[in-house]
Amino acid sequence: MKKITVLIVLASFFSCTSTKIIVDRPIVFNDEREALTLEYLENRYGLVQNTPTIVPKMIVLHWTVIPTFEKSFEAFDNPTLPNWRPEIKDISGLNVSSQFMIDRDGTIYRLLPETTMARHVIGLNHCAIGIENVGGTEKLPLTKAQLKSNIWLVRYLKDKYDIDYLIGHYEYTLFENHPLWLERDDGYRTKKTDPGQYFMQKVRDAVSDLNFKPLPNED
Repeated sequence: MKKITVLIVLASFFSCTSTKIIVDRPIVFNDEREALTLEYLENRYGLVQNTPTIVPKMIVLHWTVIPTFEKSFEAFDNPTLPNWRPEIKDISGLNVSSQFMIDRDGTIYRLLPETTMARHVIGLNHCAIGIENVGGTEKLPLTKAQLKSNIWLVRYLKDKYDIDYLIGHYEYTLFENHPLWLERDDGYRTKKTDPGQYFMQKVRDAVSDLNFKPLPNED
């Protein structure tokens, strides 16, 4: 059984102070995963680093399309990519992951340190903090509790880091030709719809006072 650490964090929300709990539930980050992450940074982005750290400039919201937290966690836990992801396995053996995952009841889990690279968004992993949300299918839409926790977590991260952009995963290709975009392979793209435009707009509306930069290449 892995050790789970619970951290209570205070964050300012307009004129009020709210309390949220971040539960530390780390995925495996052993020597193999570290080596694969450093290899990914070098091969995909041309970044040669001694440690797999990032300087966060962006928050990316996702959904897992997996119905439970435990199954979603299990999908990320292994350092290497499983065989059921053939569309990306030839790019790197590093498994997908994110820094955070939010369960359907709104519980916020931290899977990785916030400044450790996770593989969750093509071209931008070197500067992006990922927030995964459990569910996201037609029969299992994201919940109001998840919406509230996403809003809170975005505020927490924006207050902690010099973050410029908030995006849904489906918007990542807008950053092609942007200085933050470092993917070397012009053919490596996957089509995304998460976390849904309705959910994304709800989060954006709630944090409009944070003045994130507008997305590039947006018609």
